[in-house]
Amino acid sequence: MGLMFPRLARNFAKNGYYPTDEATLERAISALAPSAGSMRIIDPCAGEGVAIAEAAHALGREDVQVYAVEYDRERAEHTRTLVDHALQSDLFDTLISRQSFGLLWFNPPYGDLVADHSGSSQYQGKGRRRLEKAFYQRCIHYLQYGGVMVCIVPNSCLDQEFSGWLCNHFSELRIFKAPEQQFRQVVIFGIRTKRKDQDRTVPHGELKDHFLAIGTGEKEPDELPLEWTLEPYTVPAATGEVEHFYRVTLEPEQFLEETKRLSGLWSDFGLHFHHVGTQPRPPVRALSSWHLALALAAGAISGVVTSKTGKVLVLKGNTHKEKTRKTEFTENEDGSLSEVRILTDRFVPVILAWDLTPGSEHLGKIMRISSSPAVEADPQAPESSPEDEVQALRLAAESARFPTGHLVFTCGVQAAVAEGLFNPATYIRRHFAGDWGELDESDRRMNEAALHNGDRLFSSYDIDAGAETRLWIITEADRSVTTLLFPSEY
Repeated sequence: MGLMFPRLARNFAKNGYYPTDEATLERAISALAPSAGSMRIIDPCAGEGVAIAEAAHALGREDVQVYAVEYDRERAEHTRTLVDHALQSDLFDTLISRQSFGLLWFNPPYGDLVADHSGSSQYQGKGRRRLEKAFYQRCIHYLQYGGVMVCIVPNSCLDQEFSGWLCNHFSELRIFKAPEQQFRQVVIFGIRTKRKDQDRTVPHGELKDHFLAIGTGEKEPDELPLEWTLEPYTVPAATGEVEHFYRVTLEPEQFLEETKRLSGLWSDFGLHFHHVGTQPRPPVRALSSWHLALALAAGAISGVVTSKTGKVLVLKGNTHKEKTRKTEFTENEDGSLSEVRILTDRFVPVILAWDLTPGSEHLGKIMRISSSPAVEADPQAPESSPEDEVQALRLAAESARFPTGHLVFTCGVQAAVAEGLFNPATYIRRHFAGDWGELDESDRRMNEAALHNGDRLFSSYDIDAGAETRLWIITEADRSVTTLLFPSEY
């Protein structure tokens, strides 16, 4: 926070939460009048719910249904004690019926709209991207035609675009300066009207220019009067019912209740790992070790198995196909050598066993049994020591097409290497040499361009490391770090 301007730091700390001050609230509510029927009102950025609750009491609490949405959990809990229906949610993660409310109390978050905000993808404006405008686009449709909007925003957001929206969507527009001017707020009243039905006493262009002048500071609006003497804004009676008012994703409390109800997140665990229904008939003769291995690899013997010694294992077998590469050299009549590379499909069985034996030293660990890798080693070639591997990687880094920086492994890659599931040295050398692995042509061109313009380098390789079948290697744009990771860790 020490590097921020004080005002920006306060904005960050409050997460854009600025409740309506008491003086502005009382004066704005005095401009509202109830209708004869039952009313329905909403505050989509409710905070602690004080503003919309006070508005409901002023209109006649027994005749008003109050709806509210609040992002912060603690403030949402307080709001629930004051209103009829409340959601703790990001507004852009909700589904709310359109044209269902007679009053829209609109005091949105203030500030610029950043790229990672949930509403940025839904923003349709062309001017300056601000939170007030994004929330306005989301909320305007909640208000029924003939409904009243009370909008409390800083005058700085009244640009060409936002002023045009207000003038197009509302009639009987009035704008006042808020009594509290810490954030240079204005209070705007209007009645939502279809554009074709608007009967303006002030031409559209003049009204828009008036709002723009207030936004730029050229004009100063009148202060919101202490006692409202103008024609009040009557909140119309509710029409129809609210069909939708819920959060799209589960609230944390709902998620907890569902987890408890299902006794976990995987309710059909037994369907996958327990034998259900009729038991298969036993074979005529006892299976040999070879038969058992084939049955395990084919997945015919899966689930929870208890041995005669009391060991409890969760077994899962599978078989996948790999390409085996074979190179043949042929001497031609002219003495030259021809190289032929042959790729052959090879079926690789894999058996996974999860040890659940009580008191076992391997409790919770997964044991893996598989055939040899697709690329068979030369039986005459001497085994390389760890020191040789390190030296080979050092030489590969020195001769690399680019600065490699520090070489780091993610936790998943480190665990797979420690278990002996795969050897990363081959793929590291390929990456350093500019062999980008299994990438399409466009990604390869991007890598080649990145060698010259200093962008990030990315490689992808097919591997056989248990549940992981793909390895990514990324060298950062500043060439300080080269990272090995699995896609599941990204």
